[in-house]
Amino acid sequence: MVIKYKRSWSFHYYLIPEKYTMPPLAFNLSSYSRWLSRSKILPSPNPLVSFCCTAATTTTPSNKNETPSSAPAPPPIRVALTESAGRGVFATRRIGAGETIHTAKPIVCHPSLSSINTVCYFCLKKIKPFTASQSQDVSCCSDKCKESSKVFYDVEKKADWLAFDDYCRTQGLKYPLLVKRLACMVASGAAPAGIIDILQPASLTEGMILKMEDEFCLLRNAFAKANIGDEHTSFLTKQWYTSVLARIRINAFRVDLAGGAYEDLLSFAAASIEAEAAVGNAIYMLPSFYNHDCDPNTHIIWIENADAKLKVLHDIDEGEELRICYIDTSMSCDARQNILSQGFGFKCNCLRCLSGD
Repeated sequence: MVIKYKRSWSFHYYLIPEKYTMPPLAFNLSSYSRWLSRSKILPSPNPLVSFCCTAATTTTPSNKNETPSSAPAPPPIRVALTESAGRGVFATRRIGAGETIHTAKPIVCHPSLSSINTVCYFCLKKIKPFTASQSQDVSCCSDKCKESSKVFYDVEKKADWLAFDDYCRTQGLKYPLLVKRLACMVASGAAPAGIIDILQPASLTEGMILKMEDEFCLLRNAFAKANIGDEHTSFLTKQWYTSVLARIRINAFRVDLAGGAYEDLLSFAAASIEAEAAVGNAIYMLPSFYNHDCDPNTHIIWIENADAKLKVLHDIDEGEELRICYIDTSMSCDARQNILSQGFGFKCNCLRCLSGD
């Protein structure tokens, strides 16, 4: 069964611009990113990429009678330069409709402030709601997540984030929360300051940068009042903050949990429609290289936590580019163009937009 798109399917959970009302760790990626810009095809995954997505990347056998090997197979894709959209993801073999391409763990994720007491503080899995009076600590869904959260929480719990969180809540901001968590990871030594330098940044105007001043000062003051030494926070400059936020703005995915164990394409589509409000936001390495199309051939979904699962919507030929939709496919052409232009900085020239559909 070949399915291209149905306008009733909602893809709104992909990459949503900030505030728009209607994607261990031991070295600096800056030089690596510059090298990639001169390269036609990305090299094999390095330790950072392996930590962030390849180690968590699995593919399902193309033959249902096959059994997965103990070591996950590499995904059937490569990252290469496109003719007009920068880097893109291409199939290295034929991929059948409904096949899982890969899964990916986030580099960093953070629950939405409205979900803070109902999801795991580390993986965003739904948990039994709790109140502040019930726990002096944040809640995780398992001992494994609690242990894993130490990469940021051992630093985070030393500071008072009330003013910062209240500012984000009143201003309707979500991406500064990701910056806060990433800053805690860097301060703890769990991640390099340039961990997401490889990702494409948004173009920021002077006015946008000026608006970031208050949130940056609140973040920096929280670290300073917690007496976290300069040796751990020397990276925390206005330039670092704006650089990270510029990348998060156009690479962050809004995580909507579908729930359940969906094994077929139609169930995935139905789950997308019925998904509850976003539980948080996340940044990924490999999924961030997927380009946009208003008639996508690839679908991204979250089942129980922030681990992203990429599946193809219809048969993909070897060498064909895999594309996701950054916004809601059910919108009109003019509405889609407006959001993509203002939120992501590009005009969509996909076949659907060119036809005026």
